[in-house]
Amino acid sequence: MKIFEQIESEVQSYARSFPRVFNKAQGEFLYDEDGKRYLDFLAGAGTLNYGHNNPVFKEKLLEYIHADGITHGLDLHTKAKGEFLEAFNEKILKPRDLDYVMQFTGPTGTNAVEAALKLARNVTGRENVISFTNGFHGVTMGALAATGNSHHRGAAGVSLSGVSRMPFDGYLGDDIDTTVYLDKVLTDSSSGIDKPAAVIVETVQGEGGINVASVEWLRQLEKVCRKHEVLLIVDDIQAGCGRTGTYFSFEEAGIKPDIVTLSKSLGGYGLPFAVVLFSPELDQWKPGEHNGTFRGNNFAFVTAKAAIDHYWSDDAFAADIQSKGRYIKERLEQFVEQYGDGNFSTRGRGMFQGINCVSGELADKITTQAFQKGLIIETSGADDQVIKLFCPLVISMENLAAGVDILESAIREVCAKEDSFPEQKKYFDQVSMAS
Repeated sequence: MKIFEQIESEVQSYARSFPRVFNKAQGEFLYDEDGKRYLDFLAGAGTLNYGHNNPVFKEKLLEYIHADGITHGLDLHTKAKGEFLEAFNEKILKPRDLDYVMQFTGPTGTNAVEAALKLARNVTGRENVISFTNGFHGVTMGALAATGNSHHRGAAGVSLSGVSRMPFDGYLGDDIDTTVYLDKVLTDSSSGIDKPAAVIVETVQGEGGINVASVEWLRQLEKVCRKHEVLLIVDDIQAGCGRTGTYFSFEEAGIKPDIVTLSKSLGGYGLPFAVVLFSPELDQWKPGEHNGTFRGNNFAFVTAKAAIDHYWSDDAFAADIQSKGRYIKERLEQFVEQYGDGNFSTRGRGMFQGINCVSGELADKITTQAFQKGLIIETSGADDQVIKLFCPLVISMENLAAGVDILESAIREVCAKEDSFPEQKKYFDQVSMAS
């Protein structure tokens, strides 16, 4: 561990929660240098939906490398890119009746968000963008402006402009449809909210605490965007590639965003890869107007195609994710009934779920205890109060159950030592009582 302490920057984050030197991984397992095995319920923050070193992808990648396949190609046409594009078009876009062109950006999610925001502004000629409370879109300047988290925003060192914040679904209470408020401020020329180029939204806010937008809210959001001729961007970087039970997280709502950003598990193998999908009429870029040296990761093209061919050629994989999601939901609902004196709650969709422990300190104690028992699992939310289950989608039912059992054991042991639990208070109830 000494070299990390000597040389690596203090900015490191996950290494603080999981202080081990890891040197091997397979499927849903990570191994440290001492040979201890851990169930991975972090999964590269959603980059490893198909597990570590997926054997199907590994074989294809090794074949490609041994054949001296192109590694880096800028935006040159390559065989690997062409085969990926064809697979994505035939097996992902066409079956869902989606007509998009694809832009290859720099290889991280925030690169895709930057490109999406720039495109929307260029096409519409407007600067303002609407984003939502608790949203997270990345830490480069444009994406950070659209991000709500004060911890990340505070590191910018400059003012973050060009974005107006609106309340996400449920932010003002269960009985208020916040798309009505958005419609109102866009209708009123004196609202102080400039007509935006786009609205950017996550259907499930991962870093924000696994806040789920309802199907009805998403449909209304799309209607408001269409009414005011504002582009709708869905940031599907964390919720996409099957995490919620369908390839795109917005499929259940039946909406068709103008722009979609994808990254994380898109490459399949954990390789850096990000794209922006958008309607053909928006493709008004001039050649080279937005580029990046690493927008041609051909290794990722190979494994991304393998992921599509193996898992998304029919509906079986999606059905399996949904089945596992129901199991997770049932187990978490049992936990909140048994522990926390009724103050815990569940949240999420598909295999994107968690437990709100109300207290970040309590959630940290639980995840620390789980790590000691061989489970790697993180927290999210404004106060890190939500324990986030994010295991590979390909995990076996046996290991899924084993991981959830470890989590329950950690919750039980931590809760047994607590004298009381913080109550999950509803803000507007507090306000009405105070008045």
